[in-house]
Amino acid sequence: MRDHPTIQDIREAQERLKPHIKHTPLLRAEKIEKVAGCQLYLKPETLQITGAFKIRGALNKTLSLPREEIAKGIIATSSGNHAQGLAYAARMLGVKAILVLPVTTPKIKIANTEALGAEVILFDGDTAARWKRVYEIAEENGYVPVHAFEDPLVMAGQGTIGCEILEDLQDVDTVIIPMGGGGLISGIATAIKETKPSVRVVGAEPALTPKYYHSRLNKQRTTLPLQNTIADGLRISVPGQNPYPIIERYVDEIVLVEDEHIVQGMRALAKDAKLIAEPAAAIGIGALLAGVVKVRPDEKVCVVLTGGNWDLGDLAEVYSAAD
Repeated sequence: MRDHPTIQDIREAQERLKPHIKHTPLLRAEKIEKVAGCQLYLKPETLQITGAFKIRGALNKTLSLPREEIAKGIIATSSGNHAQGLAYAARMLGVKAILVLPVTTPKIKIANTEALGAEVILFDGDTAARWKRVYEIAEENGYVPVHAFEDPLVMAGQGTIGCEILEDLQDVDTVIIPMGGGGLISGIATAIKETKPSVRVVGAEPALTPKYYHSRLNKQRTTLPLQNTIADGLRISVPGQNPYPIIERYVDEIVLVEDEHIVQGMRALAKDAKLIAEPAAAIGIGALLAGVVKVRPDEKVCVVLTGGNWDLGDLAEVYSAAD
């Protein structure tokens, strides 16, 4: 099996997913663009069925597998959004879902995953340790692992976002995408660069977890110490093995965004676009507000808002601190 998605894989995923997910709209953000310095469009995957883009990849993967192969169940680890996407897919297909979540997972994501009928196992360990446990449980029980960012069919599902952006804004100049494990940006960048290579693709990474940024500087995958960032959905210390070469090929720029600017992005989205976004989703807006992505006033920029699943109490604390 290939370790990367092709544009044909992404187009097939789009047809496969069409009956099951939302084609999320592009929203013009006139108020924010005054300070962002460009013509700004938002791709709010926060409005997706499970509140995040992850449903695309999880569902594309599970729909591609023979029913008998997943009869005993599917399993993964996640910071929360892939868990909800996989739980939704399992419920739709009538199979068991087991999710190994870090103990730091926001309660809202745990509750949402369990509400979809999945079994949640909390585990105290980094991403590599959690995946090791996932494969152990899978082997013991005959479950099928569905990797959140290494699997090319998952990447292809996420890449359908890129197809939708090009359909809805044919003259887009720049697309800004959050970077966690790398599956999302790999899929979207493939869809965009294989269709319209002139579009600039920018990856936004938390300054506290700059694994892809430093990997590009070092010209090899670079593992960094894991640090806490408000963008919990992007908190990974090791670049994905399969996403890394795709990102090196198709992503034009990687920028780092401090937590304070991510918070500013959350506030701007709530105040001026009336959208609730978790920190990982707001990083692209934070990058524009911080000025780390250079743009022109006439430039058409699309920012992908990946999800809106975050604890309401934490959100209230962030918003109440706004001026």
